[in-house]
Amino acid sequence: MEGDYSHCDLSDPDFEGELTKRSVWLKEWRKRYFVLKGNKLYFCRALGEPAHGLIDLADCLTVKSAEEKTNKRFCFEVATPDSTFYMYAENEKQKDEWIGAIGRAIVKFSSSFTGDQDDDN
Repeated sequence: MEGDYSHCDLSDPDFEGELTKRSVWLKEWRKRYFVLKGNKLYFCRALGEPAHGLIDLADCLTVKSAEEKTNKRFCFEVATPDSTFYMYAENEKQKDEWIGAIGRAIVKFSSSFTGDQDDDN
C-alpha cells in the first residue's frame, strides 16, 4: 500500500532492484525501485529515495507468473487478501530471481511465525 514509509530503514536489504509496477488505482505502469527486507517489500520512486509504498508479505497469498493476465513479458503478481500487485522485470532471469526471493521471504516468515521446530513433547 502507498503511504509515508520514509521512516523505514532500507539499508542492508535481502534483495533489491528496479521493476515496473502497475499502480493499483490508475492501472498505469511505472518504474519503481524495490527493496525486500525480511517479510516487507518496499518500493521507492527511485534508488536512494525514501520508501513510497509497502507490500506486507506476511499477508501474501501467492507470488507467481502473470504474463498471460497482463500481456506483459516477465510479469509476475504478488497477491494479498486486499490487493494483487503486478510487476515486471527486464528479463526472465530477473523475474525468476524476484519470485524466488519473495517466495523465500514468505516461507521464512511463515515458518518462524508458526514456530515450526522439532519438539519431542
